[in-house]
Amino acid sequence: MLDTSVAYILDPDPSDAMPAAPERADDRVLLDAYSETVSSVVDTVGPAVVRVDTRAKSGTETRGGTGSGVVISPDGFVLTNAHVVNGAREIRLSDTEGRATEARLLGIDPDTDLALLRADAARSLAFAPLGDSKSLRRGHMAIAIGNPLGFESTVTAGVISALGRSLRATSDRMIEDVIQTDAALNPGNSGGPLVSSRGEVIGINTAVIMGAQGICFAVASNTANHVLSEIILHGRVRRGYIGVAAQTTPVPRRQALAAGIDNRFGAMLTSLDQDGPASQAGLLSHDLVVRLDGEPVTGVDDLVRLLDRNRIGKPVGIEVLRLGRLRSFEAVPTERRAAG
Repeated sequence: MLDTSVAYILDPDPSDAMPAAPERADDRVLLDAYSETVSSVVDTVGPAVVRVDTRAKSGTETRGGTGSGVVISPDGFVLTNAHVVNGAREIRLSDTEGRATEARLLGIDPDTDLALLRADAARSLAFAPLGDSKSLRRGHMAIAIGNPLGFESTVTAGVISALGRSLRATSDRMIEDVIQTDAALNPGNSGGPLVSSRGEVIGINTAVIMGAQGICFAVASNTANHVLSEIILHGRVRRGYIGVAAQTTPVPRRQALAAGIDNRFGAMLTSLDQDGPASQAGLLSHDLVVRLDGEPVTGVDDLVRLLDRNRIGKPVGIEVLRLGRLRSFEAVPTERRAAG
């Protein structure tokens, strides 16, 4: 800690203190700009954030739960967490003005802790479309919005701490393409949006590590976009499984040039299922995946997207950087079983 005793000066000359005034004015300008940005984002996205109330029957008992969600289209598609609505027989949505409507569960994906609902209300709803999470960088502003009380949006703000993380879900499966932020999640804010300073939904808040000084996580919007598209088209998400956990990592420029690739980022394997297809094919931890079947892999979201239903049971080429050298492998994805 700094010794503040040096700040005390006897009989200061008033003129000596004058240069500090512009600095204080600049601080006020910066603080006002920050506050205006957060307020503007909340005004834009807040009306699209809803409270999600559920009722489920367990044996002879009826229990209820609550969380948040975000309306992503004017015709009433709503994203929330799978753990908020899992097992629910009744789902009700309430907006910031206190209006309520019933909702139907269209599909659930425990592997990403995401669920897609459809509001029964016929009226046009306030909505906030998904943005591009690949445009994020560490240090960017992140604003978490929830609606746990059904009256007004609750807001916390922070920065993006890390991108492309993997997070173990309550089902013991790894959720891929997770954003880490220090924007605190209040109770009941699970399923609400994580929003950028431009007012774009960049993630769906999913978890907080208790006792870890406010480390919070959100499923990236690009992954959420893929999941909701699969649910709308097929009612569920089928995906290929190669048995890896990964995180988005920069590709060293010198290695990219030597390998003749354009990737600025790739998906670094952080762990492998020793009985999984990737391990059996010869892949190792710390291999940096840069292509899959000839298509660029510039992050975990690309890996999740490319390992779709069409590649199940078919050989796929996986190109990685290992110790700076480009290596090629072939694996056969199996269908990833639904989380239990």
